[in-house]
Amino acid sequence: MIKKVTLAISVVLVILIIWNFDLVVYGLKQASGQLHIVWNARSVEDYLADPAVADSVKRKLYFIQEVREYAVDELGLNDSDNYTAMYDQKGKPVLWVVTGSKPYAFEAKEWKFPVVGTMPYKGFFVEEDANKTMEELKDEGYDAGVRTVGGWSTLGWFKDPILSNMLYRNTGDLANLIIHELVHATIFVKDSVEFNENLASFIADKGTYRFLKDKYGEDSQEYKTYAREVEDEQDYIEHILRGADSLEVLYSAFGNIEEEEKKMQKEDMIAHIMQELDTLKLNKADYLQGIKGYQPNNTYFMSFMRYRSRQNNLDDLYTQKFNSNLNEFIAYLKKKHPFL
Repeated sequence: MIKKVTLAISVVLVILIIWNFDLVVYGLKQASGQLHIVWNARSVEDYLADPAVADSVKRKLYFIQEVREYAVDELGLNDSDNYTAMYDQKGKPVLWVVTGSKPYAFEAKEWKFPVVGTMPYKGFFVEEDANKTMEELKDEGYDAGVRTVGGWSTLGWFKDPILSNMLYRNTGDLANLIIHELVHATIFVKDSVEFNENLASFIADKGTYRFLKDKYGEDSQEYKTYAREVEDEQDYIEHILRGADSLEVLYSAFGNIEEEEKKMQKEDMIAHIMQELDTLKLNKADYLQGIKGYQPNNTYFMSFMRYRSRQNNLDDLYTQKFNSNLNEFIAYLKKKHPFL
């Protein structure tokens, strides 16, 4: 009887593996890539104790630990071993993310994964695999894009390390990144990437202002520099989101016109949106460096929608229900949407 049950279970497992072969292969590659980073990361304590490590690096590592402690002790985010070790990426990217969208609608290509649910992007630790997937999406008729990422959360599956390239970020930007990723390890809603990313961005923005104020003061250079950077970022984000709204109106009016006409009107509008960036009055003269002349597709606009389109809704909840009390806001969401 036991042999029959074992055989039946084995047959079922084999069938499931065959049925989900591509997902199994992808999962093994992802686990291998993540484990490589985790196993080759050194503890922050080792870096701090190593006389060969530059003082500038040590200062940034101390700073990250201070941000971690603040996020846990003062903001109420979950404590963990995240960012207690660092992986030296030697200046090279380590993760690429592929996204896709219908060409005339902001409808993302989605992938289904165990536990975390449906996701509008797919990550790769091998650049060639990412580029191959992007080209496959293009062949299927999607707008597609691939980008590198500077940090991510494994949602508790692994101990998330500091990536050495993070240390090149300035004070406010680095604090924001760490808090953002710690939010992901505290609050998570399955099948709702847009909510998760908007929430992490919202809390990171508010939390970073509080951290910099408490550590340096509102009159400090650190605080003022961050405030100016946020102003520029907000202006840019609002411009891109307005552009996305205009594109949605355009797409909804297409009807049955010819494909070439759709493509031409879309490209003309996107070019106009990007050209209008020159009208923005930004604090930092070179903020748009590297963006001018860039002709994005739908995936670019969707990335801003994914991370920033719900900020006003979150701010209404934050100010009206919680009277701008970040701790109460976080505690409420932790209870309502507990981490995996």
